Amino acid sequence: MSPLPRILSVVGTRPEAIKMAPVVRALREASWAEARVLTTGQHRELVDDQLAFFEVTPDRALDAMRPGGGLAALTAALLGALDEALAAEQPDLVLAQGDTTTVLATALACCYRRVPFGHVEAGLRTGDLDAPFPEEANRLLADRIAALYFAPTQQAKDNLEREGVTEQVFVTGNTVIDALLWTRARLGLEGDPASGAKRRVLVTTHRRENFGAGLAGILRALRRIATRGDVELMLPVHPNPEVRDAVRRELADVDAVQLTEPLDYPEMVRQLHRCDLVLTDSGGLQEEAPSLGKPVLVMRDVTERPEGVTAGTARLVGTDPDAITAAVEQLLDDPQAYAAMAAVRSPYGDGDAAEQIAARCRAFLDA
Repeated sequence: MSPLPRILSVVGTRPEAIKMAPVVRALREASWAEARVLTTGQHRELVDDQLAFFEVTPDRALDAMRPGGGLAALTAALLGALDEALAAEQPDLVLAQGDTTTVLATALACCYRRVPFGHVEAGLRTGDLDAPFPEEANRLLADRIAALYFAPTQQAKDNLEREGVTEQVFVTGNTVIDALLWTRARLGLEGDPASGAKRRVLVTTHRRENFGAGLAGILRALRRIATRGDVELMLPVHPNPEVRDAVRRELADVDAVQLTEPLDYPEMVRQLHRCDLVLTDSGGLQEEAPSLGKPVLVMRDVTERPEGVTAGTARLVGTDPDAITAAVEQLLDDPQAYAAMAAVRSPYGDGDAAEQIAARCRAFLDA
């Protein structure tokens, strides 16, 4: 009897852990494959906690992250360590999600070892290599050398087809919806949360291209919004020193702003469920918030997730403090404007992406 095909899922950062966990669980429940998990150490302390919540235990852990290193050093370290891991694991297929340095290094290592690479969340594009940086380049390069493409939306598939990628491309929905719905059920978060005396705004900001003037504009806007007196802002502070120091300098003395350490995924879902409005420059929250009926104001000039903007559940507001403040105040003060955004159905799938990905992997491997 021939051995089962081995599928290796590679995880580097906290968002990857959340988005790959449903895929790993689906593969481990399958009888036709041997599912393995490798963590690269890019966000070690955050990744281990997230995977544990989803009841996923890594089979192999690398230690490639070095404090203070730049992108080139990280890419080189990951590439060498992944090459050795592939030689030891001998997988038939490797999967990774998204657009991080881990994903780029995984795709390259697979290319050099001639191992098929499957890209989860393939085809996202802004058309601007500087926004987001370096993520736009990472996903472009990974998609050039992948063998299997799991596009979260039809628009992502269309992006790939415009670039000449037409084989082994499948629209699956986004696995973060799988993770969100699973987590909400596990936490018992059903129905609408009880309304508090003040409106709750959940804020995240960490995008590299916003460092400097952009981040300063965001923080000035948050300070203005907090002075309304009828809102509470929660901001989990990203550990990057450039973000952390700026946030604490601008907002530490503002009573209506709650600064916290980064939240684990269950607590983030709980806060997303409780809030009225999301302000973010990240990617994942643009996908998750619509599934819970929360309007999203995206503090960026472009997004690789335009489906939410097209559907009406998200709006690009940039980093100008006047624009951010005006957009927030409209949603807080105009019930019709708020209801219009909150009522939009999520364009990112129904929570069965992981099952679809597992089935496509099986067909690809003829297992």
